[in-house]
Amino acid sequence: MTHVIITGGSSGIGLAIADLYAARGAKISLIARSPGPLEAARAAIAARNGIDANLIGIASADVADEGQISAAMHACETLFGPCDILVTAAGIVHPGRFEILPSADFNRQMATNFHGSIHAVRAVYDGMCRRRNGSIMLVSSGAGLIGVYGYAGYCASKFALHGFAEALRSEARPSGVRVSVCFPPDTQTPQFDGEIGLRPAEAAIVMGKVRPWTAEAVASRIVAAIAKGRFEVFFGPSLHVLGRFGSTVKPVLNWWFDRAIRSIGRTRL
Repeated sequence: MTHVIITGGSSGIGLAIADLYAARGAKISLIARSPGPLEAARAAIAARNGIDANLIGIASADVADEGQISAAMHACETLFGPCDILVTAAGIVHPGRFEILPSADFNRQMATNFHGSIHAVRAVYDGMCRRRNGSIMLVSSGAGLIGVYGYAGYCASKFALHGFAEALRSEARPSGVRVSVCFPPDTQTPQFDGEIGLRPAEAAIVMGKVRPWTAEAVASRIVAAIAKGRFEVFFGPSLHVLGRFGSTVKPVLNWWFDRAIRSIGRTRL
């Protein structure tokens, strides 16, 4: 039976992914910081899929702390066996222009979104290589494809994941380990609800009023991509074009963004 470990599995995209794998009969392990939401997620998944809650493991850990995440991953593998699929969905976002964003908030995004993913991968990677089998899905963001006003810290962390994924894919391939990276758009999650109120007006103009995807729709595409062994996963035509033709289209987009941002500045004068 496939063992799927999901960081950030107590809510949002991670929880939706867990639901899909639970419906397919996989053993699920959820890792997140807070025990309360983890317990609630386990109960909800069990109820929705008509399964025994004991088939869903949970472990509390801050992914930014390598010791904590290593211990949590080890506990999950002790319970259900080696990790077959790892999804690093844990992430945070603190919008704010670079000059006013506190260093602690900038660094926390790097520690959680980038280093947290690295810590999780490191905990299972050697075992996957020895078994010559395993899948790793790194959850980046559309903000990992183009810089967004007011999101310097978040973009930095998500761009870094893409570079890590490209390098690791090359290293892991001879060992039979599949590495993937996905770039979700705005997604209707509890984190998105909190972020939207902090989003600078300039970012709102640049990003437009596109309706967020549901967590379930994003999760479905991610799970399908893992099954097919796809390396990069894009969502919607705009992000697909950015991912495939970014060097060509980004100069035009940045020109448009700059004009839009200048117009906001004139309005404020």
